[in-house]
Amino acid sequence: MSSAAAARPEAIRQHNLALVLGEVHRDGSLSRAELTARLGLSRSTIGALVADLTELGLVEELVPTGGARAGRPSHVVSPHPRGPYAIAVDVDIAHVTTAAVGLGGAVLGRHVLDSGPRPSSPAAVTRLVVDSIPVLREMVSGGEPVGIAVSVPGTVDRRTGTVGFAPNLEWRNEPFGALLQSAAGSLPVDVGNDADLAVLAEHSRGAGRDCADVVYVIGRVGVGAGIIVNDRPLLGHDGHAGEIGHNVMDPAGPECHCGKRGCLETYIGDNALLALAGMPTPATEDRMRAVFAAARAGEAPALPAVRRIAESLGRGLAELVNVLNPERVILGGTLSEVFAVARAEVLTAVDRYAMDAPGQTVQLCQPAFGVDSALMGAAEVAFKRLLEAPLSWRAPRAG
Repeated sequence: MSSAAAARPEAIRQHNLALVLGEVHRDGSLSRAELTARLGLSRSTIGALVADLTELGLVEELVPTGGARAGRPSHVVSPHPRGPYAIAVDVDIAHVTTAAVGLGGAVLGRHVLDSGPRPSSPAAVTRLVVDSIPVLREMVSGGEPVGIAVSVPGTVDRRTGTVGFAPNLEWRNEPFGALLQSAAGSLPVDVGNDADLAVLAEHSRGAGRDCADVVYVIGRVGVGAGIIVNDRPLLGHDGHAGEIGHNVMDPAGPECHCGKRGCLETYIGDNALLALAGMPTPATEDRMRAVFAAARAGEAPALPAVRRIAESLGRGLAELVNVLNPERVILGGTLSEVFAVARAEVLTAVDRYAMDAPGQTVQLCQPAFGVDSALMGAAEVAFKRLLEAPLSWRAPRAG
């Protein structure tokens, strides 16, 4: 007799509920017939599982009407429009974006808060997030929050929520997760690196969904990469994997705020682009929109500046390609705009600096979620507990 304990019926039920809910969350409306074919379960089992999820308020089921097909139509299962939602947060230098994101990825409400001319402290960001909870609740038609997950442009200990180093926010060894958890009451709190969360969203349901090996490179004032290898996140020993913005391109290059010289982000970050285009710094959304609008119009010095950034970007991507051999690289943040304006220059530089084999097979593209990739990745993390154990769903109370 095997020493392993037999799975109990309740555990099997929980597992199967998670399978069904995961399919509906990832792909939206699916018929019972599609769920039966995908999961290899009987029609009666699918029917019972859908009934359980409906009773929990996680999905709703509709019977299609009309159409020319004979026979009984298969019921369609969709995320419940008034079901639980994630409070997703994206912290940037100039603003904090909070959103209520429902099962299936629908953004039910969004609240953007200007955090002032200087980077905000962890305490200030905590206040902004907590103050946004009732605002988002007013935007949502029913439902309760399942948790809060925050995207931060810095290294993060995912176990504790401590932000080790977020240079552009001027945070170092900040117990941000514990601070927010204390203020959020019973709502579970998660904190992650922006690029890591962005690649999670794009890999699970976006531009990298069909790729086992994908890299998401995010460009803001800083530059970072989120990495998926063999369908698994590559975070590194203590969460520092992907800090490509601080790869030294030239030790005699511009001084970086990290203390070194010639880091990649001093060549391709937002402030570098503005300086090349003869525009004032520091970077703001208005200034970045202006420089890209001028570049798309073919104006100098904006267009030559973007092309120069594109060449440096291609060189940095070639290093990633040589080390990781990804199938796809997704360019997010302002680097998505650089790629749109100067695609040829990026591809030429990758071809010049990458090894032949990985350089010829890698695909470069823009993110499916646009500027919301990190925000949607935060929502995925907030939903993780519910998706793994739907029977555990009990609406928590915000503090």
